[in-house]
Amino acid sequence: MRWNSLSADRAGAEQPAIPGLPGLVRSVRTPEFAGVVFHEVLAKSVLNKVPGGSPMPFRWTVNPYRGCTHACSYCLHGDTPVLMADGTTKPMADLRVGDRVYGTERRGSYRHYVPTEVLDHWSTVKPGYRVTLADGTQLIASGDHRFLTERGWKHVTGDTSGAARRPHLTAGNKLMGTGRFAQPPKDTADYRRGYLCGIARGDGAAGIPVEAAGRVAEYLTGDLPLTLPVEWPRTPTDEWRKGLLAGVFDADGTFAHRILRLPNLSARTLAAVTEALGAFGFRHAVESRRAPDDRACVRVDGGLAEHLRLFHTTDPAATGKRAIDDAAIKSGARLGVVSVEPLGLDLPLFDITTGTGDFIANGVVSHNCFARGSHTYLDLDAGRDFDSQIVVKVNAAQVLARQLAAPSWRREHVAMGSNTDPYQRAEGRYKIMPGIIRALGRAGTPFSILTKGTLLTRDLPDLLAARQDVGVGVGVSIALLDRELQRSLEPGTATPQARLELVRRITDAGLPCGVMVAPVLPGLTDSVEQLDSLLAAIAAAGATSASVMALHVRPGAREWFAAWLAREHPALVPLYRRVYGTSSYADPRYRQSLSARVAPLLRRHGLAVSAAVRPPEPRVPVDDQLTLL
Repeated sequence: MRWNSLSADRAGAEQPAIPGLPGLVRSVRTPEFAGVVFHEVLAKSVLNKVPGGSPMPFRWTVNPYRGCTHACSYCLHGDTPVLMADGTTKPMADLRVGDRVYGTERRGSYRHYVPTEVLDHWSTVKPGYRVTLADGTQLIASGDHRFLTERGWKHVTGDTSGAARRPHLTAGNKLMGTGRFAQPPKDTADYRRGYLCGIARGDGAAGIPVEAAGRVAEYLTGDLPLTLPVEWPRTPTDEWRKGLLAGVFDADGTFAHRILRLPNLSARTLAAVTEALGAFGFRHAVESRRAPDDRACVRVDGGLAEHLRLFHTTDPAATGKRAIDDAAIKSGARLGVVSVEPLGLDLPLFDITTGTGDFIANGVVSHNCFARGSHTYLDLDAGRDFDSQIVVKVNAAQVLARQLAAPSWRREHVAMGSNTDPYQRAEGRYKIMPGIIRALGRAGTPFSILTKGTLLTRDLPDLLAARQDVGVGVGVSIALLDRELQRSLEPGTATPQARLELVRRITDAGLPCGVMVAPVLPGLTDSVEQLDSLLAAIAAAGATSASVMALHVRPGAREWFAAWLAREHPALVPLYRRVYGTSSYADPRYRQSLSARVAPLLRRHGLAVSAAVRPPEPRVPVDDQLTLL
């Protein structure tokens, strides 16, 4: 391991140190953690107070790491879609220097969309702010970031007087852009069938763009080859509809002078196209005067925002026909600012530089120095950087000992593992936790640890020693037994069997161990049979208690999990819409049903309900203004 061979100034050629990160000592890459950068910092404080009003059963936490290499799908969210110069989108984290994207250029009284080049791409750490828009979109950016409003560029935050005076967002300002982008279709068999039906236009006609011909060839000869003619379904699915519209556009569709038309439609194709457009809420009209040879032509109305929504929803192969060059920035999207709120966190944020000084991220015109987070942009605890840019507080034990020695410290319970896992793999190298455990024990401070990491066994002697002086709670998180599902959901974590062995070692050492069965996933891990098998295994491992919690998806995490669910288990999407709606928490009726199923199972296996490491369910549902899927 080349941990000592790279420092902040020497690593610049491979991975620049994060500018603005307080206390940065060095940034380190190592072959053992491919694609991960560890930013070692000297922290000023590691004892964190939980915000007032939080439902958590503790007031203090310690997190030696910011970010986590476990990469659990339900702890992350999707990447910001940036509008590329060919009309497609690409996640911001995947952008590279030289990529062509859309920016804007002022011409007379209006700004127009123009292609531009990505000149630089990097990350930074700054205090984060949440900007909520009228359509429910939440954007996370630094206070210095600027958005284009109807009254020009404005910073996220600022003052009306003094040194910090500058134009800044206030409630009622309207951001400029097309409105947020639609999710792309999934490459399913239904989508492919719909595409081939659309390409044929109902009559098997030939003569299609090169990109479309390549897609047809792939669908006919690929891993799951289809054969022509493709049978039209009696009851079309949404994915079939998306494929149909993409195929019809690739075959004969036109997008010129900001007018999108789907011509040359037979009676059957016309009926299917208008039904599909209606199913997705697209306003359209049939232009009979433009329909020679008994063929129909459909015009899609709604302006650029709706045209982009159609392109992104259906993903035609003919990207050359999707260009929006020179279109004026005019939109009826509900982009009014509802609120600007500080998050109280320093966040790693992605920035890019373009030739025009701006770009289009999820339908909002954004200046350089832009941040991915929450619904569309990167938040520290929700995004790709969370598992690849790890901040390590190398002096955490020493700083904690000093804080615990303060006369004002009242020896309240401290929880670890409530945010990021203190026993993620990097702890094997940094060895921060032994010093933290000893500091808490010597200061007479009770504490608890929740982990998925088997590395905790290394510190059992320290935990036993601390238990002689203070209360010590140890919890292990085990959500399921299915190895394949675990690989998909928690790719960087120890296997369920390894975690059961961890429980056994903890209890064999003489420490009580609770297990958090969380998150329980509706339709995937919540059957009586699945829960019974899991709780039986937990009891057999020697666990003294267990708590069972339904999935909780806060803003940021919900987008990533929603994308994972739609990709891996699309049939469950309607269930999650019913159970979660606009809330981060499962519907009370679902939680009550889950409790009714779990209670007799806990009694059957002799497991008490664990309270030490269990966050309570919310007293009222929390509306995050983000609809799951």
